[in-house]
Amino acid sequence: MANDTIQEFDAAIKRCRELYVAKLGDYGPSWRIMRPCSITDQIFIKAKRIRQIEETGVSKVGDGILGEFIAIVNYGIMGLIQLSKGWSDTKDISSQEAVALYDKYMNETRELMISKNHDYDEAWRGMRISSYTDFILMKIERTKEIENHSGETCVSEGIDANYKDMVNYAIFGIIKLSE
Repeated sequence: MANDTIQEFDAAIKRCRELYVAKLGDYGPSWRIMRPCSITDQIFIKAKRIRQIEETGVSKVGDGILGEFIAIVNYGIMGLIQLSKGWSDTKDISSQEAVALYDKYMNETRELMISKNHDYDEAWRGMRISSYTDFILMKIERTKEIENHSGETCVSEGIDANYKDMVNYAIFGIIKLSE
């Protein structure tokens, strides 16, 4: 079962990465001007929209739930990049560097999923998609609290761990919606 998860995870990553690269072609790495807290809020907007669609069954603009999970993945990786490099007043990296950084942080996030999936014995497969949404929203609230404390925690994981968890839950959503 774990090998299926890795293959499904990699297929979802490929889908997210393709959109990320296409948007870099349109806009370049313009997201570099966003502070991490703004990225957290962007992920919040996406997760709230998913919950609204889940609750009402109505989507009045373009993308549905799948597109929003893809956006959460990509913004989560952008958040990890911003945490590591700091934000900038300009597009200070090339699109090629933005892709290389995406791959670096996505690989770290993938490795985390593999380790947690082993320990939790594929528990995500028995979960509802709406639970992924709720867990992402919870991780956003945790991240906002940590951001409000200047990134400091006493005993908890940091912002980066929360971004990685958001990305992984969103990828599980993509996998389930693609089945």
